[in-house]
Amino acid sequence: MSLINNKNSYRVFLLASFIALNILVLYGISSILAYLNEGADRSTMLHLDKETANTYLPKISWKSLENPGREMEKQTLATLEKHYLFSWYIKNNALKNNTDEGIGDYFTENPRKILDTIIKNNKADKISIESTTLTHNPKLEFYSEDGQLVVFTDENVVEFQNIYQDKKLITSVKDTATYKVLMLLEDGFWRIRHCERMAKVTDTLKAETNEKTFIVKGNQILKNNKPFLIKGINYYPKNSAWDMYGDLFNLDTIAADFDIITKAKLNTIRIFVPYEDFGKAEVKTEKLEKLKQVLALSKAKNLAVIVTLFDFYGDYSVNNWTLTQRHAETVVSSCKDFDNIISWDIKNEPDLDFESRGIQNVKPWLSEMIEVVKKAAPNHLVTIGYSNIKASEILKDEVDVVSYHYYEHISLFTDKLKALEKATNKPVVMQEFGMSSNKGFWSWTGNSKEDQAEYHKKMQVIFKEKQLAFVSWTLYDFPKVPDGVAGKWPWIKSKQKQFGFIDYKGKHKPSFLYITN
Repeated sequence: MSLINNKNSYRVFLLASFIALNILVLYGISSILAYLNEGADRSTMLHLDKETANTYLPKISWKSLENPGREMEKQTLATLEKHYLFSWYIKNNALKNNTDEGIGDYFTENPRKILDTIIKNNKADKISIESTTLTHNPKLEFYSEDGQLVVFTDENVVEFQNIYQDKKLITSVKDTATYKVLMLLEDGFWRIRHCERMAKVTDTLKAETNEKTFIVKGNQILKNNKPFLIKGINYYPKNSAWDMYGDLFNLDTIAADFDIITKAKLNTIRIFVPYEDFGKAEVKTEKLEKLKQVLALSKAKNLAVIVTLFDFYGDYSVNNWTLTQRHAETVVSSCKDFDNIISWDIKNEPDLDFESRGIQNVKPWLSEMIEVVKKAAPNHLVTIGYSNIKASEILKDEVDVVSYHYYEHISLFTDKLKALEKATNKPVVMQEFGMSSNKGFWSWTGNSKEDQAEYHKKMQVIFKEKQLAFVSWTLYDFPKVPDGVAGKWPWIKSKQKQFGFIDYKGKHKPSFLYITN
């Protein structure tokens, strides 16, 4: 009896297994058929939605959508724009890596053959092209009645390329051109059928003509047409250094500090906008609002402001240019109406990145960013805060104000300044200088508070005699300095903590007597 029961159980098990296996097979076949019927999403296959959002966000502004036939629908326009930018992304990636990946998805046969030929020739010559587009200004020319074909002219396409041979940079090219584009809708995707480069055009975007508060005349900065000599200080709140817009943000604290600054007869502050902290390309609204509150408060306190962008940023690769440009455009355009902003400082000490990132990468990025900022805030000046006097001659013809930092010995200052003034006829600003009073356990050979006071006393004599603009570092000693600023070594952190004119407890140090002249 037991043997019969075992045989029956075995049969039941085999039958159940057979049925389960057939169900799984049928489910698998139905899933495959469903996928084939739906069609693969090219953007999903290539991960383009994620990649372009992280690396490619050129500015695109449709100049006209008028069409005598069929009206362009909003959803269609959004899809068309998305696939058009995808095609540029695919092309840029193809020229960089000499690969045809994705070309068949976003280009029809004829343009695909052209790209294949370019890739083949470049590969043979060991050439790769790292490229990006920065702005697009398309104008709709034709949209077919059946919604399958569109023609538009993309004007003032700003392109930048780094061209490498054997992995060595041989040249950088910036160009502006117009393209006549024809795209076809196939399987739900817009593909490039024809893209012809037209004659070169000039950028027609015009700066606003509102009256400017701060202007440059010769080697002077004027405020409301009167000479304005910057007497300033770099500012962070004592307890939130390098994190001014974080959880400890407090307008009452900042207002009290601004009162200290104005009572000390200073007229300018320099503040910083960290790139990642503000959300990179997608600028965080709450951070931007805090920045605007600081600007409004400084205006109420009659303080002019130098705003330094891209703090803690160090990646100048062409692939990320559009992201950094969208960041700057958002921040600067949101603050363009604050007439107490003297200048936008593109980047703090970018020359320190020349060796690690390559001067050939940093300089073009700076140059392009100058243009972006000037367009976003045409009534403000632009500068770059270099780490030393000699480096400040870089791009001196493109900035409005030449800015430098000085932490060398006082005895060398006058001669170095003369050389700079000889090299440019623009206003020059010492944007950072100072001495730490860090003599103690971690630095027996450091400087005392008395040494610091003597240093500032001597510097102020020079500033007054030569009528020089200055912005000292910094108002407070800081209880904490992040590792990302000064590293982890305590003797280095100790030095960075004690550049202030006011100590941790809020007491004026001897140097406070010489905070200005």
